[in-house]
Amino acid sequence: MATATKLEVLDAKGKKAGSVDLPEAIFGTETNVPLIHQVVTAQLAAARQGTHKTKNRGERSGSGVKPFKQKGTGRARQGSVRMPQHRGGGIVHGPVPRDYSQRTPKKMIAAALTGLLSDRARANRLHVVESFGIGEKPSTKSAREFLVSVAPGKRVLVVVTREDEVTVLSVRNLQHVHVLYQDQLNAYDVVVSDDLVFTKAAFDAFVAGRAAKEDTK
Repeated sequence: MATATKLEVLDAKGKKAGSVDLPEAIFGTETNVPLIHQVVTAQLAAARQGTHKTKNRGERSGSGVKPFKQKGTGRARQGSVRMPQHRGGGIVHGPVPRDYSQRTPKKMIAAALTGLLSDRARANRLHVVESFGIGEKPSTKSAREFLVSVAPGKRVLVVVTREDEVTVLSVRNLQHVHVLYQDQLNAYDVVVSDDLVFTKAAFDAFVAGRAAKEDTK
């Protein structure tokens, strides 16, 4: 059975309010940098629309009539003003719509994420809080003050449950703060963030979800 270490859980005032186990299988794995690079690159490639398009000679507007006679002018022969060498002519070997997505096995995606989470945990950049202590009404000011006291990094990734709408509304407009649901956590958003802040509910749900996936293998 995988071992686990402890991580303090902070309350709304930044004081210790308990602890959670960090499963070795999720937060104690080796960080494989080349693997992370491959997964993140694939994720960014999949986000590209691939709708770029230039018009070739046949798609440009303009007459298809030969601009001048073939011989006798001393000039190079020309067949149409829509040819690439003419102003407003078609583009040669221009980009066409394509799919940039890369096939990435699920095991590689999972390994990259656990490697990053393990790295953040070893660097004390992983934080779990009971809640932001905001109450029933969203407050961006309160969320900002709380994050400053909990997460020292410039770029912060906040992970919450889908039911925690108040926290989402409170942090989504903060500069350098990105918010995700626990089932959306991915390698790219972790790698571009200095600190990760989980609410305890989101942390428990994430760990439970990972454990369920392991059990189904």
